[in-house]
Amino acid sequence: MDGEAVVVSCLNPHSFVKALDDAEFHKALEQSDVLLPDGEGICMALKLLRGERIDKIAGDDLHGYLLERLSEKGGKVYYMGSTERVLSLIEKRLGREHPGVTVRCFSPSFCDELSYAESMQIVDDINAFAPDVLFVSMTAPKQEKWVEKYRVQLSGVKVIASIGAVFDFYAGTVKRAPRWAVRMHLEWLFRLVKEPRRMWERNFVSTPRYLRWVWKHRNELR
Repeated sequence: MDGEAVVVSCLNPHSFVKALDDAEFHKALEQSDVLLPDGEGICMALKLLRGERIDKIAGDDLHGYLLERLSEKGGKVYYMGSTERVLSLIEKRLGREHPGVTVRCFSPSFCDELSYAESMQIVDDINAFAPDVLFVSMTAPKQEKWVEKYRVQLSGVKVIASIGAVFDFYAGTVKRAPRWAVRMHLEWLFRLVKEPRRMWERNFVSTPRYLRWVWKHRNELR
């Protein structure tokens, strides 16, 4: 695919609510070429308001799909985000499962916003590698904002996907919910039990606020 990369972001009730208070994050989500319905609340609202049934598509699902596609043709993938340990585990697993895929990784500074100098170092490294797919994991909204800010300076990349916790899932440092829980729409509960500190705000603050917003604007959304 020629031209600018296709940018993919994941939308769930938590990110939706965060974007209500953050204009920059709101713009980044709006400017994405693809918004994955990565939350049961998103799928539920669409079904209730428009009668449209869609399945949840998690960032982890996209990650697996793109790796399979890259493996078929021997493509290149770049992982930007997380820790050196997680990235090392990702490289090892990729070597076992997708030996035909060439990989490069970069662990950025852990801060609220990357400096311009570090960002340009990352951009230059990505462009030199020219990956087919760039995966970004710095948690929302930091990752989406960074992609929106620097996407036009990334050349040769076909797909840019902000996928959050997927790096940990693939590295094995955090377990994703089992398939039965996903099929029963209980992945949110599994993650809450496994990571209560991280998931508390999402489930007990963001979700109720999201439901109130959907109800308030229900006539506009039909």
